Amino acid sequence: MLRRIVALSLLSLCLSACSEPENEDVTQAVNREGSVESAIQVTDLDNTHKLLTTTHKVWVNGSVYRTIAYYDTVPTLGKTTQVAENSDGDSKEIVVDKDYEIFITVK
Repeated sequence: MLRRIVALSLLSLCLSACSEPENEDVTQAVNREGSVESAIQVTDLDNTHKLLTTTHKVWVNGSVYRTIAYYDTVPTLGKTTQVAENSDGDSKEIVVDKDYEIFITVK
């Protein structure tokens, strides 16, 4: 009996430790009293290049103090195939451009 209680206690402890914590850093609106708002956009430039645009808005006391933009040219990643479905439910394999994955590190 004691083994079952200990086993159930350990199981519940493990399950509660594995639960995903609330991410309190996620926000729906920008604090315009003092923050930096960043946006990253990748657009087609030509058949072999993409334009990577990074924009930072510096907010101070409710207004944009400065907007800083960086532009970089990066190569395209080529093509890949994907299955697409129309509104009738018909599936077809199509060729699409590969997309860049964007990772942001904040220090």
